[in-house]
Amino acid sequence: MTGRGRLLGRQLRFVKEIDRLKRVLRQTWIMDGSRRENSAEHSWHLAVMVLLLHGHARQRVNVLKCLKMALIHDIPEIHAGDVFIYSRRDRGAYQRQELVAAKRLFGRLPRRQAAEYLALWREVETGDSPEARFVKAMDRLEPIMCNYATKGRAWRKHGIRASQVRAVNMPRMKAVPEIGRYVDALITSAVRKRYLPG
Repeated sequence: MTGRGRLLGRQLRFVKEIDRLKRVLRQTWIMDGSRRENSAEHSWHLAVMVLLLHGHARQRVNVLKCLKMALIHDIPEIHAGDVFIYSRRDRGAYQRQELVAAKRLFGRLPRRQAAEYLALWREVETGDSPEARFVKAMDRLEPIMCNYATKGRAWRKHGIRASQVRAVNMPRMKAVPEIGRYVDALITSAVRKRYLPG
């Protein structure tokens, strides 16, 4: 097999492996309330939001870089699983588990792509660039919109309060002030409609 053939083989095995992300269920329900979303659907939704909303970022962002981040940021959940953002689980332990999973999964790619995607994944995790901060804001916006559309279904199931939603999400919205005001209004409305205890 040629070098190019081996390269393609590794890439296609990775494509096959990431199909497993479709089986990772999140706590968030899709907007019609018919079922929980999976992490692959969430990543797709996030990527479309990046395309549509990047003009609202506080700082100019590289859209292609943001798209890559959106599409790969949850891939380690194939091995690490998804943890509810409001969970009391030890975040440090989960982050270490995710890092191991990221290295294992991206390590299946050819060396250059493996290094690029692992670096992008780490950048999202640390929020060390305008792109990472924007993607993290979009990552928080999507489940808030889903929760509001389903009358707080996941929030109510887990006994989440408005103060928790604000504490976890509003700091991320500094990257997109206009959207942050929208999120704040959505949370206020959710409290008023009793989707979310105050």
